[in-house]
Amino acid sequence: MTGKQKRLVQASFEQVKPIADVAARLFYGCLFEIDPRLEALFSGDLEEQRRKLMKIIGLAVKGLDSLDELVPTLQALGARHASYGVAEHDYVTVRRALLWTLERGLGAAFTPEMKEAWSTVYKLLADTMKAGARNAVLVTVPATNVATYTSGDA
Repeated sequence: MTGKQKRLVQASFEQVKPIADVAARLFYGCLFEIDPRLEALFSGDLEEQRRKLMKIIGLAVKGLDSLDELVPTLQALGARHASYGVAEHDYVTVRRALLWTLERGLGAAFTPEMKEAWSTVYKLLADTMKAGARNAVLVTVPATNVATYTSGDA
């Protein structure tokens, strides 16, 4: 991610803030249209989920200025998402829904350069979340078929 890409993402997210609720509705509508299976992952209040989505995107976009502080938050978020049933391939669907939402929400202001910036930033964020999910799985998966050796074995 270049400095210019970071600035483009941060500036464009400022343009999204006034339409945050509409953007979140567009996002989830697109997400569930692309992959209806994902709707089953959301058992709670979707209105609250829309608010959480915009809040975490806002925190991530702001956190681009201090990645060392953002990484642990994203890794923990990735671990939580894995526990909800989010798989690595679902991040591709989320990327498509996010870019589609930004294109609709920002209109002509969503230039090819801005799309590339968001794609780059999303990849960084998603890769960090996926790493957090993988680490959580490694820590929580119990060992099976582990032989126990005593001093008389060998």
